[in-house]
Formats: sequence, C-alpha cells, structure tokens
Amino acid sequence: MQEEAYHIPVLLAECLEALQIDPAGTYVDCTFGGGGHSRAILDKLGPDGRLVAFDQDADAAQNLPDDPRVLFVPHNFRHLQRFLRLHKINSVNGVLADLGVSSHQFDEAERGFSIRFDADLDMRMDARSERTAAQLLQTYSEQQLHKLFEQYGEVTNARTLAKTIVTLRATMPMQTIQQFKAAIQGVVKGNPNKYLAQVFQALRIEVNDEMGALKQLLEQLPEVLVQGGRAAIITFHSLEDRLVKQFFKQGSFEPEEDHPFENKKQVSLLKVITKKPIVPTMEEQKRNSRSRSAKLRVAERI
Repeated sequence: MQEEAYHIPVLLAECLEALQIDPAGTYVDCTFGGGGHSRAILDKLGPDGRLVAFDQDADAAQNLPDDPRVLFVPHNFRHLQRFLRLHKINSVNGVLADLGVSSHQFDEAERGFSIRFDADLDMRMDARSERTAAQLLQTYSEQQLHKLFEQYGEVTNARTLAKTIVTLRATMPMQTIQQFKAAIQGVVKGNPNKYLAQVFQALRIEVNDEMGALKQLLEQLPEVLVQGGRAAIITFHSLEDRLVKQFFKQGSFEPEEDHPFENKKQVSLLKVITKKPIVPTMEEQKRNSRSRSAKLRVAERI
C-alpha cells in the first residue's frame, strides 16, 4: 500500500530536526501508521542505527519496509518500556508520537471512524480490544456520556445529548453510524458536520482510552530516554496538547499548588525545547488539510 494513500506524515521536516538524529542511535516511532515518519528516520540512520515501530492497528504492518534495522511491535505505545525491555533495549535516543488518527482509518468505511460513511459504530484502533463505540452508547450511564462528550468532544449541549441517547437507546437502534445520526438528529446544534465530528471524536477517544495511553507514554519518557535524548509529540486537539505541555514542563499531571510554607515543587527530568508548539506551514496545511490542527512539542532528557 502506498504511504501517501495511507497517511501523509505531518510536520515531517520539523520532527526530524527536533529529534537531532544520531546515525548510530535507537529511535522509537510510537505510531507507525503509513510509515512516513519511520522511513524518514531510517534515511538518517546508519547501518548500526535502529528503529522500533509501535502500532496497535494490524493494518499498519503491511507498510513495514524490508529493513533489518526495524523492529515492529504490534501493540499500543502505552506498553513502550515493557516491549523495549523484552527486546533488551534499556534506553533510546529519541521517541516520536503522531497522535492523529491515520487517514487510512478515517477512509476505511468499515472501521466506523468517519461520519461520511455508514458502517457499524466500531472505532477500535486495535481490533483485539473488546469495546466498540456502539457498546459504549448502550452501556454508559447518562452521567458518563455527559462527561465524555463534554470533556473529549467539547460538545456544547453534552448533557442534552447524553439524556437523548439514554432515553432513545431502548427503542431506537444505535448499532450503525446512520442509525446513531438519525437517533440524535433532533439535538444536533450549529454546523451538523462539525457537531458530529466532535461527538465522534469523543467516542473514539473513550473507546481507545487515548488519554490514558498518552499519560502512560509520557510518564515513561524520562526512564527510556538517554541523557540528551529527545521526545517529539504531535497532538491534534487541546486536551492532548495540554497534557503534553504540562508533563514536559513539570513532570506530572497534577496542577502545581502554591503552599506558602512548603516547597514540594515537582522537578521535571525533561527540558522543554519548544516554548510554543510548532505548527504546520500554510503550504503544508494546503497540501494536507488534516494537518491544520497539528501541534508539535519537543522535550529533552536532562
């Protein structure tokens, strides 16, 4: 499968520059996908360099280059350290994560990620996991649905939407995208496409526990990076970006507390390289509309 058709790598040159690649180093691509970022890293690695590519989506494996320097791990990047240790890798020179959903996942109708098609409401990035979006809609309480639409989708009428789903799900089927859209049609606000995109984003994040996985990845970075090693993380919405910014800056997800008599300030083992996130050029945004909301943040292990 052609990488361009599968997924166009976002902020490619900026990522390569940020990682400051050592030709003999070991690098991790946490989100292999179409392999665009990985191929560019391999081009800069020498014969002793190594690339570890993670991807929980079985479809990604068909994009693997025939290269002895590549180790493919078909699992979620939340298990980063575990699989590095399993392969006798104690530390790495750089970690890259592109947290966006691949174009391939959006364009494959049966995956259920896109509002453009009709298919089962699936949204699992890893087909081995149990819970689909349809199951979530059937089993979550009104309060749980309200919270996830509000937090993960920033849906303006999250409470009304949750109440509607719980009221209608006993009598109306919500197994497919079209069934779900028909069921909630009466509460859609503003631009329908934008509204549904926010709703679908919230469901996708919850189905795949994307926030939990990101937190676990970030917490492992200080332990897996060599001194001077770098982490480059590309986010696509404010929730992810906030987590990355906060962890890079203070080494935790807890809000900093000001105690006048205590000095318990968390010390981060990462130095922030990007005071402001790097965003795509206008040229890249025109070439690849899905890059518009991308933000790259970079930190270095001290």
